[in-house]
Amino acid sequence: MFMPIILLVLMFVVMYFLIIRPQKKKDKQAAEMRNSLQVGDEVVTIGGIIGRVVVLKDDYIVIETGSDRSKVRIKRWAIQSNESLDSAK
Repeated sequence: MFMPIILLVLMFVVMYFLIIRPQKKKDKQAAEMRNSLQVGDEVVTIGGIIGRVVVLKDDYIVIETGSDRSKVRIKRWAIQSNESLDSAK
């Protein structure tokens, strides 16, 4: 009688440890990376734009791209990686 309930609970526990927990860890690492950005860091956006950070605000940053040094304002959540940190490792 309790076997289906036990199986259901066991499936949920396995799903938590295989899917939900690793995703939360990855999200936490990404948030830490975005919060540790500094002026001068080279970043890549989720759209593939590569630039150097010139201005940092709470919810957005300004990056400089290309040889003409054009400036682009983007949301902080749109940063995919910090190339300055990746090359330092």
